Amino acid sequence: MTDERKFAVLQAIINDYVATEEPVGSRALVERHNLKVSPATIRNDMAALEDEGLIVQPHTSAGRIPTEQGYRYFVDRLNEVRPLSPAEQAAISKFLSGAVDLDDVMQRTVRLLAQMTGQVALVKYPSLSKSILRHFDLVLLNEKRLMIMLVANTGRLEQAVLETQDEISSELIDEVRNKIKNKISDKKFSEIRSLIVELSQEFDLSKRPLIDSILDLVIDTAIEPEERRIAVGGASNLVRLDPEFSKTLLPVLDQIEENVVLLRLLGELSSAENLKVSIGSENMLENFKTASVISSGYVSKEVVSQLGIVGPTRMDYPNTISSVSAVARYLGKILSNGS
Repeated sequence: MTDERKFAVLQAIINDYVATEEPVGSRALVERHNLKVSPATIRNDMAALEDEGLIVQPHTSAGRIPTEQGYRYFVDRLNEVRPLSPAEQAAISKFLSGAVDLDDVMQRTVRLLAQMTGQVALVKYPSLSKSILRHFDLVLLNEKRLMIMLVANTGRLEQAVLETQDEISSELIDEVRNKIKNKISDKKFSEIRSLIVELSQEFDLSKRPLIDSILDLVIDTAIEPEERRIAVGGASNLVRLDPEFSKTLLPVLDQIEENVVLLRLLGELSSAENLKVSIGSENMLENFKTASVISSGYVSKEVVSQLGIVGPTRMDYPNTISSVSAVARYLGKILSNGS
């Protein structure tokens, strides 16, 4: 059997199994697909695929289903995926561009990706440490309470409130705001600490305790927390698609915002063009040994982050890969243009 025919037969088996959830027999392949070979040849090809570990017979007298190795062979042989139609591309752009802020963009992205793929969608917020500070403000809420705001070039907003024992003058806040802004505007978030850590030395000794409290809050807010922010959507899809699979995965997904290890599922990709498909045992987490994870990077103002989907290994890989790639591309474009 040639590699081309092997791929064609395996592709037909995978397509039918994804569509029906039933083992696929040689008769079904002959009836549903134009493979241009005899039924006897199909049976021989299926036997050869089984010998190579690409398909398996789940029980006696049943058809065949793809193995994890079979899915991997299939994905690796995909030369191209279905391009989205102009109407689909326009719908993605319109839906994402209608967001009012970064949080809205992230939520819209996971809803869209979950709807397009029928899987669980995940998207990391743009990394804070690699972003550039575009706006800083220090707002006096009352005489003992103030708020700081840091806005990144990716559109990400971080804010925090400081309450003090002593009254704060608006004149002092104006002075502190201007000094901090002059130091950190248009700088990377990762540089903020070193730029302002000794700034209180420029103020009178009596004012330094308050200034140090403000600076500490700015530094703490600018530091990327260990649990990077992530949006999740479409968990209910797993129950509809595969109840047994969801029993293993849903308890983990419920805790995904608090579990930094799960964020590694999306991979540490170097650029938006990179797309990664991890199938079954290729995933590092035990709960995901029956899952496939398709992830891609997206770029927002030169800051790389990731998005992707999690689902059973029995999935429509070509269309899912196409959807993940397209949404990543449009997300990066919209964040970059809107920042």
